[in-house]
Amino acid sequence: MASRKKVVSTPPWQEICQEAQDYRDASIAKFDLDIPRLPKMLPRNVFGLLHQHHPQTESELTEKPPEVLVKLLASGTVTVTAVTTAFLRRASLAQKLTNCITELLPERSLARAEFLDNYFTRNKRPIGPLHGLPISVKEHIGMKDLGLNAGYVAWWGKVAEEDARVLQILWRAGAVFHARTTQPQTLMHLETDSNLYGVTVNPYSRYLSAGGSSGGEGALIGCRGSCLGIGTDIGGSIRSPAANNGLYGLKPTAFRIPTDGWSSTMPGADPITTVIGPLSTSLEGVKLFMQTVLDSKPWLHEPALMPIAWNSAFHISADKPLKIGVLWHDDVVKPHPPITRALKSVVSKLQNVPNVTIVDWKPHLHDEAWAIISSLYFTDGGHEDAAAMAASGEPWRPLTEWIIKENPCVKKLSMQEFFYWQEEREAYRQEYAKVWNETATSQNPETGELEGIVDAILCPVGPGVAPVHNTAKYWGYTSQWNLLDYPALVFPVDKVDAAVDVVEKGHKPMTEIDKENWDLYDPAVFSGLPISLQLVGRRFEDEKIVAILEYIEQRIGLPFAESP
Repeated sequence: MASRKKVVSTPPWQEICQEAQDYRDASIAKFDLDIPRLPKMLPRNVFGLLHQHHPQTESELTEKPPEVLVKLLASGTVTVTAVTTAFLRRASLAQKLTNCITELLPERSLARAEFLDNYFTRNKRPIGPLHGLPISVKEHIGMKDLGLNAGYVAWWGKVAEEDARVLQILWRAGAVFHARTTQPQTLMHLETDSNLYGVTVNPYSRYLSAGGSSGGEGALIGCRGSCLGIGTDIGGSIRSPAANNGLYGLKPTAFRIPTDGWSSTMPGADPITTVIGPLSTSLEGVKLFMQTVLDSKPWLHEPALMPIAWNSAFHISADKPLKIGVLWHDDVVKPHPPITRALKSVVSKLQNVPNVTIVDWKPHLHDEAWAIISSLYFTDGGHEDAAAMAASGEPWRPLTEWIIKENPCVKKLSMQEFFYWQEEREAYRQEYAKVWNETATSQNPETGELEGIVDAILCPVGPGVAPVHNTAKYWGYTSQWNLLDYPALVFPVDKVDAAVDVVEKGHKPMTEIDKENWDLYDPAVFSGLPISLQLVGRRFEDEKIVAILEYIEQRIGLPFAESP
């Protein structure tokens, strides 16, 4: 008799998704947070409920920026246990209101808090620069013995064998990891929508997107369920959520922050390099993350990294000329009125700062930049992503369909085609460097150094504020800088005022994409949403753009509206 092969049946994808959600809910239930029932019909803006249901003593802790918390913790003014408990409760509320968490970590984080408190009692000093600071982490950045699904149903049950390198560094510095956050299917959305967990929404308006792909981080930190979080960015995935939720977010230059230990399709294929970076409630939080990670000399363990320490001494002074190029639009899509108003407001105030010069930045073939980068995102034609989804039978989410199936640049590349697009990428980078160099007003005859050159570009983060769900289909204001590998820093400026940010009469679309974007604009829909902008520097000028923003904020009083 012929032997029969044992058939292992895979549960329907819906059952796996339910298991994932039950696991998340159980992780919250492990800690008695004593949270009252929330109304079935949630309001558009959830901050009122957050304030109503979070005890004031804890809320005062979660509202503090990371640089204040680390000082309080380092001095023993507050315990790590008190701070961790406050953020666990706030994160649980944020999950119920915005659907931003894949897993709460009460057992791990409270055990860590107890250890750190005992350490402080014994040694009368903090264990490191992040002693006791709660930090949230995007799910596809691996944590030892925890799941690592990267937004794919078929990958539910996949487990990380060790902590990602960046987490190891932060742990040694004293961090407490208290929550893991949502990401979209394929990780390639500027929103956060997956079959595993559903849609992550914006706390300022639940009808709008929190951004993506680090949208769980954006919503959680926006709700103050975290004050510092870790995201990833290949086309805007740190900056989009930061902008949508009124936060600070940095896409560093590639090969500065270690990336070992994350999960994605096509590992090792990096014609466009994904980076890890911070989202925070403050600019100081961004600096704290970068300094802590780079002070550990991660290049000694991850040889691909550049051996460049964080230059904390870099600053802009009033006697040093500062030249800012303003990109009003990219000749493809004109931003919605709130974005243009924010640009005008910042520029108007900067023009009164004696050492600042403002010039217009002329976009150089930004439409071609999208053709290049979108041809290099899926060099296998999206085969691995399709296979990962087919393995469970899960349906394609709308923005997955858009970025792969509806993108004319996505196809399986032959070796020759792959080489061609790599050459196009490098040629475009050279052209853009030439454009930047041509902003110089002179050249030192002895050293050849360019003088009077633009120091940074001030530009939109996207074509509008937080979008309606499934409409984030223009990446050009963020992916542009991924193609060039320029560091880019997002910061809050203002909020949408429906009475002021009216529809522009007589707008003549530059392109069909421009028309589609302007058809989405309704002042009433976006009223009260954060307006953010972006500073962009040249490769490895991460410290410079941080210092420039620090100087600008001091001189003109940014942000102009408080968030939340």
